[in-house]
Amino acid sequence: MNLLEALILGIVQGLTEFLPISSSAHLRILGAFLPSGEDPGAAFTAITQIGTEAAVVVFFWRDIVRIIGRWFRSLGGSVPRNDPDARMGWLIILGSIPIVVLGLVFQDKIETVLRSLWLVAIMLIGFGLLLGIADYVGAKRRRLNDLTYPHGIAFGFAQALALVPGVSRSGGTITMGLFLGYERAAAARYAFLLAIPAVFGSGFYQLVKHWDDPQQHFSLFETFAATGIAFVVALGVIAFFMNWISKRSFLPFVVYRVLLGVVIIVLLATGVIPAS
Repeated sequence: MNLLEALILGIVQGLTEFLPISSSAHLRILGAFLPSGEDPGAAFTAITQIGTEAAVVVFFWRDIVRIIGRWFRSLGGSVPRNDPDARMGWLIILGSIPIVVLGLVFQDKIETVLRSLWLVAIMLIGFGLLLGIADYVGAKRRRLNDLTYPHGIAFGFAQALALVPGVSRSGGTITMGLFLGYERAAAARYAFLLAIPAVFGSGFYQLVKHWDDPQQHFSLFETFAATGIAFVVALGVIAFFMNWISKRSFLPFVVYRVLLGVVIIVLLATGVIPAS
């Protein structure tokens, strides 16, 4: 039964990681409805995100190789420091700092009190509405080449908010991008690239930390199985999402987040599911 639960959670992780609806919230909520009724935990969530982030690496492979190559060459002077790809390398480094610092500072709370379903529901609704407002008022004129270092850091702080389940890593970062006037596709592209160091760092840290932890609900085999299926599902979701936002608004995701948050609040208030 544990393996089946892990595979279900892996599928959900792959489906929700890149949509602005919070994969960590969905895993936290789904855990309450599975036969075991247990929270999968922050460690399981972080490790399975390695699979979805591997899908980003595959999907944006050419961009990533070019950015890394030109960033290293800019250090030696063979590529100008203001080269767009070299700048993107620095922007990803700078934008990753907030989530690393805040993740280490608030690690205990992230794994405990911040996983309350009451908080998850509130974050789903609140940040869903913020995404809708940003999508409506944002100028959507700036492209990735217009990205500045202050804006990169602002994106980074928005990404760090995703340490709270319900915010959404992609949703928070894209919301910031829209408020700053970036096109939907540009905001999403930078959000995906920016997540690579943070997700791999968090995932492998949790993997090492909990390698032999008997208190984890899922075994390493079950966690790896979930990570693998999350990778496969995520590849298709990235392609779908990038195509979607080039033509349509985020309104369906906003409506979904608000409705899901309201449903969770009702279930919590009526005692159908426990808050912790």
